[in-house]
Amino acid sequence: MAHFLRGKQAGVQNDLSAGIIPELFALDDIARYGINAQTSTFTYDPIQSLLAVGTSESKNGSGQIYVFGQKRVSVVFPLPRKAGVKNLEFCADKLVCVTNKNELCIYSLVSNKLVSSHTPPSYITAMTSDPSLDWAFLGLQNGEIVAYDLDRQAMALWRIPNFWREQHPKARSTPIVSLELHPRDIGSMLIGYTDGAVIFSFKLAKALKFFLYELPPGAPGGDSDPTPLNSVRHPKLTQAVWHPTGTFILTAHEDSSLVFWDPKDGRLVLARTLQNTNVNRQGAALGSYGATPGTYAVKEPLFKVSWCCKENPDDTGLLIAGGTSTSSKSRGLTWLDLGPTPVYQTATWESLAGHFEAPKRQHILETPPPAPVVDFCLIPRSSPYFAGAQDPIAVVALLATGEITTLSFPSGHPISPTNQLHLSLSFVHPFLTHFDVASLERTRWLTMKEERPYGPPILKGGAEATHPLKRYEGRNIVQVAHADGTIRIWDAGHADEIEMGDVLQVDIARALGRVEDLEVMQMSMSGTTGELAVGLRSGEVVIFRWDRNHSFGREPPPPDGDDPCGLVNIRERADAGLKAGLMPLSMLKEEQGPICVLKMSDIGFVAIGYESGDIAIIDLRGPAVIYQAGLSDIEKQSKRGSIRRSRQGQPPGQLEVPTSIEFGVMTVDNDAYSSILCFVGTSHSRFATFKILPGAGGRYSVALAGSITLESSPVISISPLNADSGQLAHAVPSTVAKLREGFKINGVVVVTTATGCRIFKPATAKGASKTWDEFLCHKATIVDFDARGKALVGLFGDGTARCFSLPGLKELGVVKLRDVMETRRFKDAYIMDSGDIIGWSGPSEVAMVNVWGTGKSLPKSQDKLFNPELTLPPRPTISNLQWISGTQYVTPTDMDILIGGPDRPPSEKQRAAVREAQKRGGNSRAGTRDEGWGEYMQRQLNERTEQLGLAGDSMDRVQENSAGWQEDVSKFVGRQKRNIVMGGLKSKFGF
Repeated sequence: MAHFLRGKQAGVQNDLSAGIIPELFALDDIARYGINAQTSTFTYDPIQSLLAVGTSESKNGSGQIYVFGQKRVSVVFPLPRKAGVKNLEFCADKLVCVTNKNELCIYSLVSNKLVSSHTPPSYITAMTSDPSLDWAFLGLQNGEIVAYDLDRQAMALWRIPNFWREQHPKARSTPIVSLELHPRDIGSMLIGYTDGAVIFSFKLAKALKFFLYELPPGAPGGDSDPTPLNSVRHPKLTQAVWHPTGTFILTAHEDSSLVFWDPKDGRLVLARTLQNTNVNRQGAALGSYGATPGTYAVKEPLFKVSWCCKENPDDTGLLIAGGTSTSSKSRGLTWLDLGPTPVYQTATWESLAGHFEAPKRQHILETPPPAPVVDFCLIPRSSPYFAGAQDPIAVVALLATGEITTLSFPSGHPISPTNQLHLSLSFVHPFLTHFDVASLERTRWLTMKEERPYGPPILKGGAEATHPLKRYEGRNIVQVAHADGTIRIWDAGHADEIEMGDVLQVDIARALGRVEDLEVMQMSMSGTTGELAVGLRSGEVVIFRWDRNHSFGREPPPPDGDDPCGLVNIRERADAGLKAGLMPLSMLKEEQGPICVLKMSDIGFVAIGYESGDIAIIDLRGPAVIYQAGLSDIEKQSKRGSIRRSRQGQPPGQLEVPTSIEFGVMTVDNDAYSSILCFVGTSHSRFATFKILPGAGGRYSVALAGSITLESSPVISISPLNADSGQLAHAVPSTVAKLREGFKINGVVVVTTATGCRIFKPATAKGASKTWDEFLCHKATIVDFDARGKALVGLFGDGTARCFSLPGLKELGVVKLRDVMETRRFKDAYIMDSGDIIGWSGPSEVAMVNVWGTGKSLPKSQDKLFNPELTLPPRPTISNLQWISGTQYVTPTDMDILIGGPDRPPSEKQRAAVREAQKRGGNSRAGTRDEGWGEYMQRQLNERTEQLGLAGDSMDRVQENSAGWQEDVSKFVGRQKRNIVMGGLKSKFGF
């Protein structure tokens, strides 16, 4: 009965929710955008052109692995249990992950699922793999190395002991911190222990060289502190890497020392830091002095070092994260361009040392301050080898805050992620500070295709899945503001096909002419015209309009001092590289404090609310400010409504500020005509109605029509409604055009506050109301259900979404949202007319759900990641000179024998081939004769052994055969040398 009476009191005679039953109010989890937790690591596959990003474990849940490809291609791999991602590596058609809970997880890029997981007996401290191998090598905390068979999904019996402990029995704890295979000789591995490095030979099954960095008394090393100078020190090792040709090795140490070694004889070539050289010698200069005499500056640790090369592997350089002074103003990656490597066979010892001592150039690839770079991922042009560092074109850097940034390489110019990286990555590139959602007409959105020059795409892999096409719905257009003043605009869709998947970009810094104080507080986009208004904490409002750039290719002049107060024309501040897009139009600067509410109408008006309590209305036809007043002035003008009641329940001295603004078209009170109206709700439960009236010369004026006080809580939403048809009565061009013909709309407004809802006829009618029983409402709006009816949907403090009928305000259904979205951030969520809800699900992640669903959980991505037509290039091998000098060539197939042994089980592909042969031939038929499964596998093993040239050799005789082969090569080289000498003598004597 109560809901029936409310309809009569509100002046709405029809039940607008008659076609909606409680069973229809069910939640469908549609999509996630962004990154669920802090980024911990990433890796890139240049063959498939995919980027994998791992996240840490957080209070919001377990870490995840995101694999991104071109455009909207994205697949999320969950971890088997709650953990964080520590290491990631692509290996052919698999993605290898190590978690911080000591679990090795193998994911298939073909089937997009977890295929195996394993927990070794000791903690995993390092991991490496190679695209040409089926093995992942795991360095353990106890100093041992084990291998996991990625193809057979099992641990191998092969194991490497702790060589450093064997060489130095007094060493206490020597966990492995770094593993790297030789870039050309796959039969050698560089092992980094905390105390030093070791070169291990697979074919000889022994350690070849040991490298211990020792600082004698008086040598400064990389440490800035002069206190320990008078003692012998052994700085702990943090990483060991190969030269791209294997000619040298580099060890990085915790004192910021970079030590170059000769792997052939184990000799130290040079020890240096980023600032000083020969730091291992007594009396060397002590760098990194502090700002005042007698002080020193602390250095950052060396987070990561990569030995890069151009297409020619001998032309190299070092990319280094860390190692700089903490007092340095500039942050970023340090690039040491070493240039072409001297020919080892002919170079002197001094020239080799000079090569590393005096690089061709050294500069910093700057990143946004103040956080240092703690990790980076190179984007090579094509090769997956050389530790992913051959001919890189870009680098993706991870900052200590969890943000990422992309730089061109080696120039270091910033690369915008817009239309270069997946839009989810842009949520942390840099962090987003605010987002808004607008329902934009589909036809308008399809025309908003930005014309801007872009470089070659970084990610080109994968293929998007097909989705149903919903052509006649307004598009959910998301506007995301970032910490650097960049706003990116894209279509979130409705779980349907994205027809225009491009991302638009707006640069607030360029529009304001400054690079600081760029925090965006509010945004509002017109659903008809696509015009955008942006409000900042500093008090400015910037308006953008879709247009062509009439100054394309010409940089705007620098701003001449501070902008004056009032409305400023900023058309000339358009991006010179943007040919067509959202161009800056006007800026309003009033110095009234931060913007707390902003509304861009569909008919050319912008309403602004300041935290000072003032409101302003702009007419974009001029543009001109047509109204500006404080809420206190409005209170004095109002002759109706209970002003006394508006002050009840409010803390004494609390400033009244606008909290919600909406535009509509309807009849006010007893007027004989309908008007354009602007509705304003405040933090003191006051609701004011303004008429926007046409005047002489095409100008408009604003007049207060009245105000009324509602429940004693802030107004959170205003929805104008046609009382006769049940349609929303927003101010749209088609409706406003009819006003000249005397068109009338009998309308009401549905005003929702934190504690209740009221439906009444503006400006001051009493209407009908309902009070929420237990929990506060944080967000509410009227939603449509497939033209069957309309209902009021709100987000409440108990973590639920509730549906209420109109006009009776009877509760129709409740669904839980607290497991999907953060309840404490419901006030920042958005409820769309279609029933879609978009809100925060994590610090840098938003979720999209629909309340007119069937209870579906979040669907798995059907995007394809792996392209089998992209073949892996052959792995680089040893040079002819290395082969002549006695280096034994080891193939990936040899490695399978050395690690897996003759008893390695058949692969899944081999088993599938046998099963298929059994189905076709009855008795298993393989090749041209009948044979059983065991006979088939035995024949395959024998053929493989014969092809390797190792038939008859057991694993115990590998070392003996290698030594014999090397002796034969040495004799051959000796004969060739004698022939050369004798040939020279004969030519001298005329023979």
